[in-house]
Amino acid sequence: MALPKWRHTKSRRNKRRMHLFIKEPALVVCPKCAKPVLPHIACRACGYYKGEEVIDVLKKLTKKERKQKEKEIAAKEAASKRGEPRPEKSGRDQEKKA
Repeated sequence: MALPKWRHTKSRRNKRRMHLFIKEPALVVCPKCAKPVLPHIACRACGYYKGEEVIDVLKKLTKKERKQKEKEIAAKEAASKRGEPRPEKSGRDQEKKA
């Protein structure tokens, strides 16, 4: 079995490991509900992708949860019609401002 002939320096070891780190996922803001979403993927909160509903998120909820979710959606739509700013922003946008 092969063994290393010379010891590798700390810098050489660190150069090799330079790319081994966890990358922050690229997130975009959902235009419908303003929650952070992965790009090119339907929003899990509202089920919309490119302005069309592709997932019925209310289907799997219980009757009580469905009513609550419908109220939240209606309130957000009413706020957006009035021209009020959206309350929720992605965490990434807030970090840039700080």
